[in-house]
Amino acid sequence: MPASVTTPATSRAPTPRRLTRLSGAWADRGFAWLARAAALLTLGLLAAILGSLLVGAWPAIHEYGLGFFTSSVWDPVQDQYGGLVMIYGTLATSIIALVIAVPVSFGIALFLTELSPAWLKRPLGIAIELLAAVPSIVYGMWGLMVFGPVLATYVQAPLQSLFAGVPYLEAFVSGPPVGIGILSAGIILAIMVIPFIASVMRDVFEVTPALLKESAYGLGSTTWEVVWKVVLPYTKTGVLGGVMLGLGRALGETMAVTFVIGNMNQLNSVSIFEAANSITSALANEFAEAGAGLHQASLIYLGLILFFITFVVLSMSKILLSRLQKNEGARS
Repeated sequence: MPASVTTPATSRAPTPRRLTRLSGAWADRGFAWLARAAALLTLGLLAAILGSLLVGAWPAIHEYGLGFFTSSVWDPVQDQYGGLVMIYGTLATSIIALVIAVPVSFGIALFLTELSPAWLKRPLGIAIELLAAVPSIVYGMWGLMVFGPVLATYVQAPLQSLFAGVPYLEAFVSGPPVGIGILSAGIILAIMVIPFIASVMRDVFEVTPALLKESAYGLGSTTWEVVWKVVLPYTKTGVLGGVMLGLGRALGETMAVTFVIGNMNQLNSVSIFEAANSITSALANEFAEAGAGLHQASLIYLGLILFFITFVVLSMSKILLSRLQKNEGARS
């Protein structure tokens, strides 16, 4: 009888376990490549947006240079353009929005996490989050038709009567009592960003370990002391991230600001009630009708400036967050 031939171990058919390992390795490699491609695609899109803005704005950059930041002239008839009014309006309305929204959002988050009854916590949280779903144009229409007249009648007119003849303060509240301007736009923006900041603050407050808060209460701390000395130090990076999220939302808002800011290219006084303009409202109002040339290039230059402002704000927040994390690591 012929001798039986022994098959080498290396030539045997792959076992199911080996096949599983091979398929898992290929799946991991494919997933890694897909993740890398997604990251590179995002960076490529960002570079493409920046490049297109630079190309479109180059005639205005070449014509005005950095003087575009300091010129308040915006005259399409004479073909003279400067972005100071829009930059000022964008920064002023965003700062007003943060000054109002951050304390209110902090109070909402504090109430929902520490003070609210259990039966009220969930419906109130859902109601606040639903404010973020309201379209911005609805906020703008409400601000123009309802909030503006109320602001003019019950806030602007009494303040002008109160500060009449008072140096500086009279100029600070001057302007026609029509209810549109920088303050109106800032308040509308504050209402719009409150849901974002409050939701983030509530979520980060809830991740504070209960043991830390209970220990502070056990030592006799009040609710305010627990929040100020325990919750905020533990969650300050998340709170700052929520504030930056709200600031980014305020900087980029278009339709609501367009309705209530007044859309006037003027910088005659420091009044918070004066009609003004912002980068986004200028783009919304004029870009469709701007002809090729300096007008269109100047509008794209404004878009590039807004891109730069947002980039600087986010970069500063990242640097601040990294410093906070390093300080926390050093303390631990």
